[in-house]
Amino acid sequence: MTYKTGSIGDFMRWTKQVVTDPVAAKDTPKRWFDSDETAAQSLGTSASPEAMVKLLSPENLVLLHIIGTERPDSLRALAALVHRKESNLSRTLKKMHEAGIIDFEVGAGRMRAPRLVARRVTLDLDLMCPGSVVSIERPEVR
Repeated sequence: MTYKTGSIGDFMRWTKQVVTDPVAAKDTPKRWFDSDETAAQSLGTSASPEAMVKLLSPENLVLLHIIGTERPDSLRALAALVHRKESNLSRTLKKMHEAGIIDFEVGAGRMRAPRLVARRVTLDLDLMCPGSVVSIERPEVR
């Protein structure tokens, strides 16, 4: 999804221009943010809805539940819990990390412990145009 960043002043100037010349809004994105960071937080992950559906297979939902409840201290420990090969599990976790669902806690040496950072995934599918969005809800850190 395309968006534009700018200050409130930039947005006000653009709005005034569009009021006087509606054609000026033709190729301008409809979503405005104050920064790229805010846009990324609001728009969610860059994963497509199709990729997210594949990633959240029933087997991977069980995997996420185990990560959230058991909190394994390494990839090896998680592989033993879910009875999967470490190499396959590593690829899946990398995709989940890129989607913003899990993160890795650095341990001793090269150990990395997977941690669930998302609480809910929402797919907002627009059936009439390519404006679908995947958003990831993360619990507030206190």
